[in-house]
Order: sequence, then C-alpha cells, then structure tokens
Amino acid sequence: MVISAQTPVRKPRADAERNRLKLLATAKDVFASKGMDVGLEEIARAAGVGIGTLYRHFPTREALIEQVYRNEANQLGAAAERLAAEHPPVEALRTWMLLFVEYFATKQIIAGALATMVGGRELYAVSSAQITQSIGLLTDRAIASGEIRLTVEPLDLLRAVIGVANVGAGPGWEAHARAMVDILIAGLRVPARSG
Repeated sequence: MVISAQTPVRKPRADAERNRLKLLATAKDVFASKGMDVGLEEIARAAGVGIGTLYRHFPTREALIEQVYRNEANQLGAAAERLAAEHPPVEALRTWMLLFVEYFATKQIIAGALATMVGGRELYAVSSAQITQSIGLLTDRAIASGEIRLTVEPLDLLRAVIGVANVGAGPGWEAHARAMVDILIAGLRVPARSG
C-alpha cells in the first residue's frame, strides 16, 4: 500500500501515553468526588476522551482502579528521588510526607475496591516496599545532614500521619494530617546550638 499525503497517520505513542495519564488523573478525581460507583463513561467524558480510548487502556473497571492506585504509588516513589535531588534534606522529607497524605487519601477512596480484587494484596506489598524505600532514603539523608534526630523507625512517621485519618477525623482529615507532618518535622529537628 502506498501512503499518500492524504492517508491519515497514526498518532504518536506520546499521545496515547498522555491520554492514559489523563484518564488516571481524571479517574482519581472523579472517584474522590463522586465515589467508586461512578460510570466509566463519565470518567471518559471528564477526561475529554471517548469510551473506546478508556477501554483501550483499561479493559475493565478493575484494571482502571488498579492502575490509579499503582500510578499514585509510583509517583510517590519517584518523588522521593526527585525531591532528594532538588531540595535540602529536611525540606525534601517534609514535602514527600505531604505527598504521602495525598497518596493515602487516594488509597482510602479505592481501598474497598482493591480489597476485593485478585492481586490486591500483591499490589499493596509492592507499594509498601516503595514507600519503605522512599521514607528510608529521605530520613537517612536528613539524619546525615545533622538537622534531625530519629529514634524511631522511619515508617513510624507515616504511621503517625495515617493515625490522624484513622481516628475518625472525618471529612477534612487531610488538613489535620498535613499539620501532623509539621509537628513531626519540628519534633525531629536537632536544636540549634547557642553561641
């Protein structure tokens, strides 16, 4: 077959990846605002793509939910390395912990659906390993800088943040969790030596 100037050319792979990422971000937002029972057609519409595009990337509702969660965990893991490269140690740790609050909010929204899915447990194990590695990297760096002292496991910092969500803070718990991050960071700081 001869390709003429009039023959349509397939969109580059970059467009498909942009659509996939847009669908993931939109699904996260729609699930957060309307609940997990929202129709896939509504998610596609909100993302500005056709339902066929959604199904091409995510052939089932479960596949979409799993990928929303996996994408959030991957972004959180990648953020640790990026923040470590771009920010002073304590600032990088604080910023990452604030991102963890957003990640945990997403996890809470879709946890029920993930719990019933085949492979949900393995998905949690992978994300748990990513989180452990990320918080370890950032706390090690902050301790090495001499700016903080940590007498507990790094994961205990995240458990304290999660505790705010689990004690029935209700709607708006994220603001309380962000405040907890600042309290924890302040408590970890090594006092400045006077003169």
